Amino acid sequence: MNQQFKIFFTLQLFLIFCHQYHQHVIATDDQQPSSNSSSSSSSCQNKCGSLEVNYPLGTGYGCGSPRFYPYVSCASDPDGGQLLLNTHTGSYPITSISYTTSTITITPPEMSTCNSMQSSSNFGLDWTSPFQLGPSVFILLACPPPTSSLSIKGTPICDTANTHLCASMHTCPAVSSLGLSLFAPTDSCCVYSPANLNAKGDLDLQKLKCAAYVSVVSLGDIPTNPNRWVYGINLKYNNQVGLDNDNFATHCKACETSDGICGYTPPRNNFVCICKGGVNSTTDCYNVVPAPFWSSNSKSYRIMGSYHHLSTVSLFTCFFLVLVLVVL
Repeated sequence: MNQQFKIFFTLQLFLIFCHQYHQHVIATDDQQPSSNSSSSSSSCQNKCGSLEVNYPLGTGYGCGSPRFYPYVSCASDPDGGQLLLNTHTGSYPITSISYTTSTITITPPEMSTCNSMQSSSNFGLDWTSPFQLGPSVFILLACPPPTSSLSIKGTPICDTANTHLCASMHTCPAVSSLGLSLFAPTDSCCVYSPANLNAKGDLDLQKLKCAAYVSVVSLGDIPTNPNRWVYGINLKYNNQVGLDNDNFATHCKACETSDGICGYTPPRNNFVCICKGGVNSTTDCYNVVPAPFWSSNSKSYRIMGSYHHLSTVSLFTCFFLVLVLVVL
């Protein structure tokens, strides 16, 4: 009787162990980040350079909302980092963020301004990203005359109500670097607003036969002086709560209030609150409930301060021992 009780008790312990192991360890072999994704939850920050980075944005893989990776990332530099928007046409510095209006402003390096003009390559957005063009005014430069005939699939694209902006741009001495003359005719049309992207998600300058573009987010306090304009491209992002798992936004608000950083654990992208000292919680940093913490350096999760390496051998060991006990 005692022997049967010992076997039964030991069997129960092994079953509990196997159950707990299954609950806490999730295999990630089928979903690993790409080779250029060195960031993980272990490097999540709430600031990149001079910008505060809050949900839904993140600084890398495992940070913020999973919908924004790999489109937003923080690149290291001597000044504390540079937040970037990554698309199929390039990586663009993010210069400002408005969480109230769900808007970011980027400054593509090849975009022209009144002080610097150069030929530009296409600018584009990925259709799978949560970003779309916001309220910006695009000014096309060095297009074939007459610019008023610019069209896409037969539809005129010039905004004739803003032709005065074209004349203003031609007061900038930098236009000479594009082979343009100062003080162009005031009746020329070069403003593309509201701008649309083609089927590839691009502002296709080659198809428009224009050499460069300018994007203006504000005309400043002197609308006729392009030196006072604010240059950049405004982008709106989708901030619908229902697109994230487990009521992400609600958990995240509590996390950030407790001085934590919102993140997620692959492959199921469950919410995790990243707290100071390497502690991670499923709720917030006031009430720490240990959560799995994925590391890109090895196929492992850190649970309650230790590492559980993912191995199907361990699971088979559980079942083998249980089988041996049953036979005995």
